[in-house]
Amino acid sequence: MIYEHAAHPSVPVLRENNKPAPFPPEQTHNQHRKHKHMSTTDIESNEYKKQFLHEATRLAIESVEKGWGGPFGAVIVRDGKIIGRGQNRVLLTGIPVFHAEVTAIMDACGRINSKALLGSDYYEGNLKMIPRPEGSPDPVPERAQMLKGCDLYVNGAPCPMCMSAIYWARIDRVYFGTRLSDTSKIGFDDEFQYIDFKLPWEERKAIKCFPDFEREFALKACEAWQNKKDRHPY
Repeated sequence: MIYEHAAHPSVPVLRENNKPAPFPPEQTHNQHRKHKHMSTTDIESNEYKKQFLHEATRLAIESVEKGWGGPFGAVIVRDGKIIGRGQNRVLLTGIPVFHAEVTAIMDACGRINSKALLGSDYYEGNLKMIPRPEGSPDPVPERAQMLKGCDLYVNGAPCPMCMSAIYWARIDRVYFGTRLSDTSKIGFDDEFQYIDFKLPWEERKAIKCFPDFEREFALKACEAWQNKKDRHPY
């Protein structure tokens, strides 16, 4: 086995005996030709969308069978086409945050952007600035578009970390198959995290939190951002 990188340099893609990597960048020619002749109504139908949840589930099963991670897979879709794929890669990498939704977001962003490392002065790809939606409580008038206009399909309900990543990615819609109670039965108990997050910092049960520790010193970082005239909100 040898390791290669996906579109984003931090997402490992495994090749086994020189077989194709599990994250193909585009649809097959037949799929693409079929998609060209479909209307927006067809693409928005639940019947059409099923294929994306099925692909996410396929990726999840592959992750289990290969020993790469837990039973979770995800795809990101824009305009009815897959632009990013992800699998749970925790056991492959030893990195606990490599969940399916996170690796799918990294894969999609890596394919959208023309280069891996961008910078706050880069205004192309998913860092292109767009105005805030009408009626939005967003305190800034415009932000980087990230994955605005995309949907994410994952076979299981997102954990709090992944749900937060989905928010940060500005993904429009999330479709998931199994419930938190379903994955809890097989040892993936994310539900308690949602419950814990509702408690004040000092009352969290899972992790001891110490808010306001050296707050005045830490505020210097906020000042640095606020004073940066060419800051790039995201």
